[in-house]
Amino acid sequence: MISKAWRYALKNFWLGTIIFLFLVTRLYKISEVPGSVYWDEASIGYNAFAISTDLKDEWGEFLPLHFRAFGEFKLPVYIYSVAILTKLFGSSEFTLRLPSVLYSLGIIIIVYFLTLKISKDEKIGLLSSFLLSISPWFFIFSRTGYEATAGLFFFLGFVYFLLFNEGKKINIFLTSLFAVLSFYSYNSFRILIPIFFVVWLLKTCLFDKNEIKKSLFGIIAVAFFVLSLIPAIRLYKYDAGVVRLTTIGIKDPKIFFSNYYSHFTVDFLYKSGDVNDRSQVPGRGELYFVGLPFFLMGIFVLLINKNKFSWIFITFLLIGGVPAALTREAPHALRAILLAPTFSIISSFGIIRLLDRYEIKKYSKLFLIGLIITYILFFRRYFLDFINNYNLKTGDSWQIQYKTLFMDVKKSGKKDKIVVTDEYAQPYIFALYYLKYPPQEFRSTVKYNAPDKWGFSTVESFGNFQFKNLNDEK
Repeated sequence: MISKAWRYALKNFWLGTIIFLFLVTRLYKISEVPGSVYWDEASIGYNAFAISTDLKDEWGEFLPLHFRAFGEFKLPVYIYSVAILTKLFGSSEFTLRLPSVLYSLGIIIIVYFLTLKISKDEKIGLLSSFLLSISPWFFIFSRTGYEATAGLFFFLGFVYFLLFNEGKKINIFLTSLFAVLSFYSYNSFRILIPIFFVVWLLKTCLFDKNEIKKSLFGIIAVAFFVLSLIPAIRLYKYDAGVVRLTTIGIKDPKIFFSNYYSHFTVDFLYKSGDVNDRSQVPGRGELYFVGLPFFLMGIFVLLINKNKFSWIFITFLLIGGVPAALTREAPHALRAILLAPTFSIISSFGIIRLLDRYEIKKYSKLFLIGLIITYILFFRRYFLDFINNYNLKTGDSWQIQYKTLFMDVKKSGKKDKIVVTDEYAQPYIFALYYLKYPPQEFRSTVKYNAPDKWGFSTVESFGNFQFKNLNDEK
């Protein structure tokens, strides 16, 4: 019989191995693939650079809670995370994308502890983290400068402390803190947090009356969270992004349900994936087809399981696609990012339940080893395709031409007037980011165009740069 000390060491060894695999595959060539920053990344990176320089954003706002950016206010958590690293190590693609790696690592760890706490089975905890670490759905987002990973990390932390607060004051604080940070990280969680809280409250009041006292602590925590939303009133009053939401949002319930369903189709999950090249390797699904039977088995296990917390993962599955379904761009892997850990967790329950069946129980270790090797081979193929071919397939989607242009300008040191087409959206932010343009100088020389139909403002000129649609002059 294996001693407790040996079990503990073995558990930490496997968790450490998963973490090592995750870090190696995320940090390898992180500044080179993708080959350029996208305009949202550039905006985050430059505003973080500005904050690290004089504590003001590109518009001159002192330590803002919402960053005006192009007119659609960006949320602060990821920008300030980048600003700290920029202050320490300078502005670069590495410091821009590193917070996403760190938040994603935190997600891997929280998924382990959350599933372990609920299932009481180390194998399910470890397997959930492993499957998420190699998931195509999660991969690109965990090594690029998107805010969604920060939102997901804090959302899962909010869920963990809400469910297991045990009436401790520190856990009330952590529940509130994680909810607030998730809310101010990524817009999807501004929808998901209230939905999950309502589901939790209804379930507790209707079916777990013995937990009412603990629920009161959760309600107190959420009350603090609600108070933190007062500054968001300004966002809805002034944010041009709200104007844009009315344009890209949907009003027809039929379209909503069609969009929602699109996140669970075989085509999206296992064949072509997200059509946005910045969200997936072109032609590859969000998941590996080999996992489909285990996912279906996992749903069955959770539905018949008497564990009082099994409803959590079913709830994740049901609500994960809601934020993306509310807009016209569906399916949308980034807005539905909660589904990435959800599929991994549910599949893990299915795998372990299958291994526990009497008919194959004596072969369970051999089966599990074979399955893990199979998943690793699938991931190896995906990873090599990403490293070797992704830039060739998606350079235009990442606006790599702007990086090439402004890096050439930087090398040449040219000070003459430079005219750049703005046909491909917000070229000024690439100039600012790649030239590390002094924020004070930008603010003193910038001239803006009138906002467009989306409510976005564009830069007409700054310094020796002028931006306009050259096609209009033909």
